[in-house]
Amino acid sequence: MTVIGGGFAGLTAAISAAESGAAVTLYEAHRTLGGRGRTAEGPYAANDGPHALYSRGPHWAWLRRRGLLGPMATPPLRESHRFRFHRAGALRRTPPLGVFTLARRKAETAPVDTDFMTWATERAGPDTARAAAHYAAVALFHHDPGALSAAFVQERLRRATALPPEARYPVGGWGRLTGRMAAHARNLGVRIETAVRIDSLPEHAPVIVATSLEAARRLLKDDSLRWTGGRTALLDLALRTRKGDPFIVSDLDAPGWLERFTAQDPSLAPAGEQLLQGHFPVGPDESRADGIARAENLLDLGFPGWRARTAWRRESLATGRTGAVDPPGTTWRDRPRIDRGQGVFLAGDQVAAPGVLSEVSFNSGITAAALAVQQLSALKEQSPGVA
Repeated sequence: MTVIGGGFAGLTAAISAAESGAAVTLYEAHRTLGGRGRTAEGPYAANDGPHALYSRGPHWAWLRRRGLLGPMATPPLRESHRFRFHRAGALRRTPPLGVFTLARRKAETAPVDTDFMTWATERAGPDTARAAAHYAAVALFHHDPGALSAAFVQERLRRATALPPEARYPVGGWGRLTGRMAAHARNLGVRIETAVRIDSLPEHAPVIVATSLEAARRLLKDDSLRWTGGRTALLDLALRTRKGDPFIVSDLDAPGWLERFTAQDPSLAPAGEQLLQGHFPVGPDESRADGIARAENLLDLGFPGWRARTAWRRESLATGRTGAVDPPGTTWRDRPRIDRGQGVFLAGDQVAAPGVLSEVSFNSGITAAALAVQQLSALKEQSPGVA
């Protein structure tokens, strides 16, 4: 069996298939594994944008059973009073009360065919609905979350506001988690080849394509492999430590999130410095600079003297690299299907699998592996010499 792509979905699929007895070869085009789960090398262990692992997702128990979770950091209680909300142009200690009232509604009560702003406005008024939509953007990476399916946004709003918080953070960055998964895969007999770009499908099925949809579209020559995604400016910043800096700033005036990740994991930056990572979604007519300008506005409001304190900075624009979003009238079932026929299976964060954030990659990887193993078993029955 062949797996193309060594990110979270590809590693999940490779491990699952190998556990079922399949001989698996995984190819990764880059020198290092991890996909968007890579962590920068050097003194600042920044992930590719803000990352968190939600502890109530199916991947949590799966990773834990295999001893792959490793040390996990949790949001520190001592920092909870340093959570700030940007609304009406100022930083405040609390959001509109109605945001959490709205968040308590089960996702199943929100309609698929109606946009979130319309549905939430009918229940909480336009101001609360807008604030809730922008808060949910932490798990959406989209410039207009209120325009998306109400059911889709509500699921993410509810998960993002859960108490106690679901968010957990691999100590040392997501690259550590990737490393543990890769080592486990190798121990199971998976052959991993990096810096190998696959430009055409292998002759022998089954094949799991665990790449971005764009890369899968080119590889499979299938223009139907498209889905709506986000576009967001990413800002990573190392500042010399100042007592009293916020832990998190959630922008409720526009979608945006800025988090001081060294609050829960000091190992991410040298002593005396703190690592901030943020994402600021931008519309189709906006540039990276527009998102960064909003980030700098939050820094001006919450981090006095941040420019003089800056020790390291990195910014980028992520387009179609932050997972699927579902417009009104669609659910995850409408995304590109996993089984493409002819022994080809898709996995990744924009395909037809349920879940929030990395859970989509995980669920699709598990499903793709199960389908591929089934086909491999059928081929072996037809041709006993197939290994």
